[in-house]
Amino acid sequence: MESETGRVEAFSDGVFAIVITILVLEIKVPEETGSALWHGLWEQWPHYAAYVVSFLIIGVMWVNHHTIFIHLKKVDRPLLFLNLLVLMVVSVIPWTTSVLAEHLDDGDSANAAAILYSAWTVVYALAYLGFWWYVTRVGHLFHETVDREGARATRMRFGLGAIAYPCTVILSFFSAPLTLVAHFLIALYYAANQIPIPLVVEEERPESASDFRK
Repeated sequence: MESETGRVEAFSDGVFAIVITILVLEIKVPEETGSALWHGLWEQWPHYAAYVVSFLIIGVMWVNHHTIFIHLKKVDRPLLFLNLLVLMVVSVIPWTTSVLAEHLDDGDSANAAAILYSAWTVVYALAYLGFWWYVTRVGHLFHETVDREGARATRMRFGLGAIAYPCTVILSFFSAPLTLVAHFLIALYYAANQIPIPLVVEEERPESASDFRK
């Protein structure tokens, strides 16, 4: 299935693109007209904030997904289903984003919406971690240039989200806006601190017999 990696990544890219597009479609056009339009635009600030955070989260997930696949030479059946699980989880994010945006400034339901949003981030952190653990468990899907032991050593750092996101669930019980800020900071961390997949360092070899005489 060496030729299938491109097909799997292309399908995944399509899902990521659709999910990100749906995010902006959830921002409605204000009903106000005239000078009242400014007020209507301002009233939608929760949607803007939730959109930016979720866009960044999905974008970072796509970058990590792409980074993994460029180091794979083939896929197998379990990986296909794990990839589908990741995509299924990602496709729910626009809905949790919409729920949070609708209730972010509502004191009675803001916490419940934030709990839902944060709990789902735990789900996709675990889904991504499971995906990476399978890829690195044996390393049989990697290109020969990948340091399999080195890649396996990144598991704990890759799984930091499985620790950070449950903390946002706890924070959701106290403040929905602060929870959204926490998600933004976590996404920024992953965006600025990508986890490199280590490669095998080959010793330099002379290109010709003349190199031995130099």
